[in-house]
Amino acid sequence: MSAPFVDRFSGFAGAYRHGRPNYPPHLFEALAGLAPGRDLAWDCGTGNGQAAIGLAGHFARVYATDPSERQIAEAIPHERVAYRVERAEHVSLPDASVDLAVAAQAMHWFDLDAFYAEVRRVLKPGGVLAAFGYDWMYVSPEIDRAINERLLPPLAGHWAVQNRLLWDGYRSIPFPGEEIRLGAFAIYLDWSFEEVRGYMSSWSALRDFAAAGGEETIEAGLAEVGRLWGQDRRPLVMPLHLRVARLGPSPRPGD
Repeated sequence: MSAPFVDRFSGFAGAYRHGRPNYPPHLFEALAGLAPGRDLAWDCGTGNGQAAIGLAGHFARVYATDPSERQIAEAIPHERVAYRVERAEHVSLPDASVDLAVAAQAMHWFDLDAFYAEVRRVLKPGGVLAAFGYDWMYVSPEIDRAINERLLPPLAGHWAVQNRLLWDGYRSIPFPGEEIRLGAFAIYLDWSFEEVRGYMSSWSALRDFAAAGGEETIEAGLAEVGRLWGQDRRPLVMPLHLRVARLGPSPRPGD
């Protein structure tokens, strides 16, 4: 039996959809090029479908799952994406049916033993698993310093322990299959301060701190960042952590 579902985002699924960035198209192009086919991709822990939409440009079908009904209710529609309320540890896909499985900004929330068993079950021989995510953004020295000094310290005790796996680039966890090294990827954006504020409002730690009485502290920190940001749009970068592996067929009983 897998561990209980850790639900950190259902309470603000709409803010998550509007605040979270999309992933670079060339990431999905590179991952699709590794897959043994282009029939079916599985987006595990899809949230609102930010990765599923990117996969839909390269696969005939995308099966996108998330255990949160509210997240799925806010999912971005696409004719080739089928959204389902299911846990990544137990999914309604046939054996050996998936070319590529991805966990975007999600794998640190999974019961890894149960998830890996499910990945081995549903992947085709030679199928690919990819886990990726972002943990920070860089704008300018002045703005980065204001965020680091005014916003992050009050949140330190409100991040879930699972976030540390992401911050470490998933390097501290075992990874199945034969690992594949790809080049560096990043999300490049041109955002107004209001868009950055929307992104920050989708942080579970910020929501927790505000609910615990820290709203005034958060607003003061955001006001300082907004003052420095000004009215213009600014370029920013979010480097991606990425691990990719190719898996062979699961052993048959008795082998």
